[in-house]
Amino acid sequence: MIRTILAFLFVAIFLILSLPIQLVLLIVGKFNPWAKKTISLAIVSWAFNVVSFISGVKRTVIGEENVPKDTAVLYVGNHRSIFDIVLAYPRVPSPTGFIAKKEILKVPLLNIWMIYMDCLFLDRKDLRKGMEMILTAIDKVKNGISIFIYPEGTRNKTDAPLGEFHKGSFKIAQKTNCPIVPVVINHSDDILEKHFPWIKSTHITIEYCKPILMSDLSKEDQKNIDQYVKNLMEDVYLKNQA
Repeated sequence: MIRTILAFLFVAIFLILSLPIQLVLLIVGKFNPWAKKTISLAIVSWAFNVVSFISGVKRTVIGEENVPKDTAVLYVGNHRSIFDIVLAYPRVPSPTGFIAKKEILKVPLLNIWMIYMDCLFLDRKDLRKGMEMILTAIDKVKNGISIFIYPEGTRNKTDAPLGEFHKGSFKIAQKTNCPIVPVVINHSDDILEKHFPWIKSTHITIEYCKPILMSDLSKEDQKNIDQYVKNLMEDVYLKNQA
């Protein structure tokens, strides 16, 4: 219980005390937008690492050298916990926007940080707005900003290794030919979801698979890129689940 109280207390204090920093970054962004992005990445990554430390999370990281450092990529993750972003975001090497559900926009101060970090917000009930968001994500990748997406669309609460992947999630890579980097996290739901509302110390595994280029795949695999990536990630998940 003490971990839960400390984690939520830290988040609340961080969001309140970071308001002046957000105002400074707003000014910085008018003169140097890229500096605003990189500083926001550093600050939020630090905060997420503190949350992980308070929560007693221990990490085994595999294949991080596979992540390209000189180009924007499409990170594709499996999603079992609200901690997935807390665990994955501090490890991205350059400005990266997450695709999140639009309801997060209602969280004061957190929504500002997410906007600063190029996050995009998905309205799952409006197909047209969903397509507009994908087009915005494509523009961001073309401008050097990576995108992190969970193609299952929501947290997987079943016993299946992964949920079904939405094919539209991969249009970002199809239209830009940016590398796809599958990111597989095991045991993140052991931190909170399996015994909500209490946070418990957990050993998680993050594995970064080798980048996938659409242009390197066969026509059939390009057509079924969602299933191709899902199969690869499922194999990695089962390997690391033991």
